[in-house]
Amino acid sequence: MGELLATAVEALGGATREGQVQMAEEVGRAFAEEQHLLVQAGTGTGKSLAYLVPSLLHDKRVVVATATLALQHQLVERDVPRLMEAVKGTPGVDTSYAVLKGRSNYACLHRIREGVPDDQGALVQMPEGSMGQKVLELRAWAEEEAEQGGSGERDNAPRHTDREWRQVSVGHRDCLSAARCPFGQECFAELAREKAHRSHLVITNHSLLAIDAIEGVPMIPEYDAVVIDEAHELVARVTQAATDELTAPDVERAARRARKHVQAEGASNPADDLADAGESLRDALSRTAAGRIDVLTEELGDALQLVRDAARACISGFPREKPGEGDADPGRQQAKGSVQDVFAVAERMAADLESDVLWLSEGTERMAPRLCVAPLQVWGQMRSKLLSDKTVVMTSATLMLGGDFGSVAASVGLKPSERVTSEDAPVEPRTDDGVLPWRGVDVGSPFDYGRQGILYVAKHLPPPGRDGLGQAQLDEIAELVDAADGRTLGLFSSRRAAEAAAEAIRQRLPHLTTLAQGDAQLPELAKQFVEDHHTVLFGTLSLWQGLDVPGDTCQLVLIDRIPFPRPDDPLMSARQRAADKAGGNGFMQVAATHAALLMAQGAGRLIRTTSDRGVVAVLDPRLATARYGSFLKASLPPMWTTTDPAVVRQALTRLAASAG
Repeated sequence: MGELLATAVEALGGATREGQVQMAEEVGRAFAEEQHLLVQAGTGTGKSLAYLVPSLLHDKRVVVATATLALQHQLVERDVPRLMEAVKGTPGVDTSYAVLKGRSNYACLHRIREGVPDDQGALVQMPEGSMGQKVLELRAWAEEEAEQGGSGERDNAPRHTDREWRQVSVGHRDCLSAARCPFGQECFAELAREKAHRSHLVITNHSLLAIDAIEGVPMIPEYDAVVIDEAHELVARVTQAATDELTAPDVERAARRARKHVQAEGASNPADDLADAGESLRDALSRTAAGRIDVLTEELGDALQLVRDAARACISGFPREKPGEGDADPGRQQAKGSVQDVFAVAERMAADLESDVLWLSEGTERMAPRLCVAPLQVWGQMRSKLLSDKTVVMTSATLMLGGDFGSVAASVGLKPSERVTSEDAPVEPRTDDGVLPWRGVDVGSPFDYGRQGILYVAKHLPPPGRDGLGQAQLDEIAELVDAADGRTLGLFSSRRAAEAAAEAIRQRLPHLTTLAQGDAQLPELAKQFVEDHHTVLFGTLSLWQGLDVPGDTCQLVLIDRIPFPRPDDPLMSARQRAADKAGGNGFMQVAATHAALLMAQGAGRLIRTTSDRGVVAVLDPRLATARYGSFLKASLPPMWTTTDPAVVRQALTRLAASAG
């Protein structure tokens, strides 16, 4: 293991680290002993290679699942190809690998060559103007990919917008399936699946893993073990994959698509009945308050049952296909798929199950109100459908919340009684429900947080109010940013707070460049932030995770308040209430855990290399004064801590002077 890891790291131009070697050995042990593993590996550990090398040495197929396309892209374009090149020819190492993504990430040859019927069944025409030119370019690229045996993946396509890409791709709803599509043998998505069946290593994402393992829809070839990178996001991604939405326009659109295909029963067309049901749903939603729906009103329940029954009748109204006729009318197949989707979601919502949370999201000028349903918890599904069948390795820089793996383990369905706590402990058998025992390992970090970083808690400030930033907070932000001479990443709990802080800094410190999320696309803002050290970048959730700005660019990370979920968040509030009802502490299990994870991710933006120095400034005094503050602080990197604003301003001034 160690020799192969050293060869791989050297080929990638680095040097093996103690934590990286330890992690590789722990992952290999988990595979060999069939134990689940939670392994925390700090930024800079080199965890990708630490799990890829033992995955190659494993004698059966291994799946690697990432949360973000950015990490998946890094693995596919950089880490994996270079690793395979470095170790090819090594006895016992299978270097075959494949990438699997959702169907909409691949160009669709049927859509490109035949078009896709619109709501009325007519083929969609080519867009006009510059969009039409871009679609023609994407079509030409896809045809070239097909001729040359390319992947047809969106990442490899000419630059384009989401809207332009939708003109050359389809989601699962509109896919004809390989058996029915006249271009099924050339289909990029199907070819990717076939390659995965021939490969030892399969790289995919959390959502596809959830659909395959938990929803039971076969998407990934049979595998023995799975490595889940960015595992701190797993519960959110699994929840997202199991969340359904329904709007009145969804129902009416499905009815329009079905109308020309279904057979009328006497004077009545089932598609017309479905359209009427959609109108009833529209009326019911207009009289339903936005937010969580604990009990279905009679009107909304009746409307959902009406949609469910009308969709079922409409499905029955589609004529049976004759042998060999399957691909004769793709519009019919796609229309039927739309109605089946409406039926499935309406049936789930009408059932009003205790295991689901139902809520209504307010509509906007451009978007109708959305009725949403999500599972109250996903740990049960993960326990029974993933943890009882495969060896699962979960890794991230933030898995120990409050200083322990317990919170994250519980959220995915692992129990304290199943934990192996001693290195010398014998391998425990599976539990009665088939779940493997688990271990938690922290391989540390290559960074010396105590010397490289300061955690400053502004204990003297008033607690944050509901009305956003007060004058005291704005004054504190201005003083800290001025001391740092820019070089500040501000992480805010709301867009309004980020914009207010940005406006205040523009007025008080006009010599600095102040950027706010929304001023431009995030990659453009990040690029400007990196290039000009006298820049301030303020934003919300998308900046808390994934932004990588090493060096003097970022020497101050501001966090305006502890990021508890909003009290009116329907899913989080339902989970908190359920935990309380079960005899637990809903606030700590749900709200504090959520906040701890985000704070750990946010603080992690500061130290990205062994030479980085800086301050994480939390403007919420509750981190120092509240009882839960110790839990949150234990979730953060072990930086030197102070509540003295003068000490912090002096440190920032020195750092700014040394950076130049």
